[in-house]
Amino acid sequence: MQTPMDAYLKMGIVHFMAYPQLGGGEGPWAETAARIGRDPFFTAIEITHIADPAERERVRDLCRLAKLSVGFGAHPPILGGGLDINSLDEDERLAAVARLEELIDEAVFMEAESFVVLSGKDPGEDKRDEGVEALVDSLGRLCAYSARLGGPPVIAEVFDCDIDKCCLLGPAPLAARVAEMVKAKHDNFGLLVDLSHIPLLGESPIQALEPVAPYLMAAHLGNAVTVEGMPGYGDYHPIFGTPGSANDVPEMVEFLRVLQDIGFLDGIKRPMVSFEIKPMEGQDPELVIANAQRVMNLAWAQL
Repeated sequence: MQTPMDAYLKMGIVHFMAYPQLGGGEGPWAETAARIGRDPFFTAIEITHIADPAERERVRDLCRLAKLSVGFGAHPPILGGGLDINSLDEDERLAAVARLEELIDEAVFMEAESFVVLSGKDPGEDKRDEGVEALVDSLGRLCAYSARLGGPPVIAEVFDCDIDKCCLLGPAPLAARVAEMVKAKHDNFGLLVDLSHIPLLGESPIQALEPVAPYLMAAHLGNAVTVEGMPGYGDYHPIFGTPGSANDVPEMVEFLRVLQDIGFLDGIKRPMVSFEIKPMEGQDPELVIANAQRVMNLAWAQL
């Protein structure tokens, strides 16, 4: 495609995956965020909980200075804290919601345009309907809380259901069902589909995206090793073209084409589309980011 990608999307990066030492909330937040801010390839950055309030303010200010749109991913606190917003234990579920409400406060301070969460574990076929009911209630509570603060929309990311994270919110038909139920009461809700999770779910891009098209608010571009026994097997987001992995330039092209076909990339909304890539042991984050940028440039040129 000859039209620059900036006309169709806000090109972002999941900052705490590219620099995984940040996942716990500590580390060189401002220093690494400034590297993203200096790179004109990016117009967006997805951050997570920053433990130090002073560092949090520095990151917010440099994002303002660099004119970076900000997304907030609650994944590290959810996974690190064992939070389950579809737990069938009511006390556990409401405690998870309360913690996420605190993180919404932080997202509002950071002027985030999105607040991304993931569901808890799939409770199994016998209790799946109960899990869905619990998940819909929790997502509704988070939407209502964010709306009261004038905060960002709540976005649920779709994950694998039986390989690595084993989340309830996995296959596209179920994701569409949950989104329909939440959206019936809350306009500030949507879904996020990640290219890296599609092969882990055994879906194609069209199977993953068409059913959720009315609810899609954001997308991630990543890769997954799908050959058991290979380094990085599962949901670890290696660079594109990693041995034993599913995604490289052709898969990126297909994913972007489907996003166009369903009207997600319509040249009007400019949604946030972010790389979610993670260095494997010994890999330089800057080179990992460069890999993703080159793959995106090659894919965009083929649309």
